[in-house]
Amino acid sequence: MKIRVSCEDKYESQKLASLIFIKDSNETFVTRILNIIENEIVLELKDKSAHSVLLKDSNQGVIFADFIQSVVEKEHKITSIGIFGEEVEISKSEI
Repeated sequence: MKIRVSCEDKYESQKLASLIFIKDSNETFVTRILNIIENEIVLELKDKSAHSVLLKDSNQGVIFADFIQSVVEKEHKITSIGIFGEEVEISKSEI
């Protein structure tokens, strides 16, 4: 399964990609979604820190939350992530 999430700008797309997944170790850092406030999504990472990412609009937050929930629940794992300007493409597969 794959989605593309549109962020507010290139900086936010790079931040989102780096918060979600590290390619070298195939590790996912997001442990849960703390909040979605309009176009801002707040993520909790494994180290218990919280980080916010600004998305293009509120609909992008809903799309992302729906997609990442199965990863948080350990039903799926992130397999790849790509940055295309202001968009982040995320792929996942079953564990």
